[in-house]
Amino acid sequence: MSLLSAPPALTAPALPCPRGPLSAFVLEALAGEPRTLPAAPAAIDDPLDGDDAALALNCCYELHYRGFAGVDEEWEWEPSLVALTRDMERAFAARLDELVGRVEPADDVATRLHEIIASTGGRSLSTYMAEQGTVEELREFFIHRSGYQLKEADPHSWGLPRLTGKAKAALVEIQADEYGEGVEKDMHAVLFARSMRGVGLDDTYGAYLDRLPGITLATTNLVTMFGLHRRYRGRLIGHLAVFEMTSVEPMGRYSAALRRLGFGPWTRLFYDTHVVADAHHQSVAAHDLAGGMVADEPAMLPEILYGAQAIMAVEGRLTEHLFRCWEAGRSSLYPAPPGATTGAVSPPAV
Repeated sequence: MSLLSAPPALTAPALPCPRGPLSAFVLEALAGEPRTLPAAPAAIDDPLDGDDAALALNCCYELHYRGFAGVDEEWEWEPSLVALTRDMERAFAARLDELVGRVEPADDVATRLHEIIASTGGRSLSTYMAEQGTVEELREFFIHRSGYQLKEADPHSWGLPRLTGKAKAALVEIQADEYGEGVEKDMHAVLFARSMRGVGLDDTYGAYLDRLPGITLATTNLVTMFGLHRRYRGRLIGHLAVFEMTSVEPMGRYSAALRRLGFGPWTRLFYDTHVVADAHHQSVAAHDLAGGMVADEPAMLPEILYGAQAIMAVEGRLTEHLFRCWEAGRSSLYPAPPGATTGAVSPPAV
């Protein structure tokens, strides 16, 4: 497929394979007609990023995006499934509270956001990729990011009707860039799909869902939960602010990694575009978006900071997972189901 070919049509992914009793319960339900569900079994692992729990929640959340092939759309708001989703969210949120910890008071939101970013330890994945990452590791990284990047900006757009004034204008400005200023080929999700094709991966939406471990699914579950609930609008803004404020240098490094490994400008365009756009977005996000929200709703300040700490913590866990796996000489992805035809990585296209 040419890198310049049209983006794939809007399609719904296939249901993934279950990873435990809770995800099996959800997937079995979605494969049938909408109905009132009996009590669900408990997950067998961490409600934040365990493979069973994270997949079950992710599948319920995906009904608010493109859904799944062959799944009745009535499931999206079926009351018993909504109730189950709320139960899973409560467990997810409680575990997230433990991870995030205390939110320190602050006088200025922009200053505190910069402090949160600066105080977070851990190794830099983008530096590693720029300096020594392999083609195989780069492809795995792309697969991990595909769960969010192929719907980039969509969960943050749920915040638009919940904001007013300067904050709303700032969010519109940021989202307009994310959606390519209305030009389909320039939408960031489309650019990422082009990058996936460029490194020899399947860019079909949801193609790698069976390969994404719970620790990766937690990153998309986090922003989806923040986006779906009005009460979490401050957390959503904190999440987006950090997303924009930590983008420029890492995106430049990922572009450098692609260049070092022999990939051309079309494959690097997603990252190069972010370097340019987010140089401006980082200021808009800190001062106009987060600052504007605090000016309109002062009570949202700790919520914004919570969202900032949450994304740093959850993304940090994913980064450490990648390093642990690669240092041990094993894949960072979930094992492919028996007989699966998706999730395979093509030979180097350099």
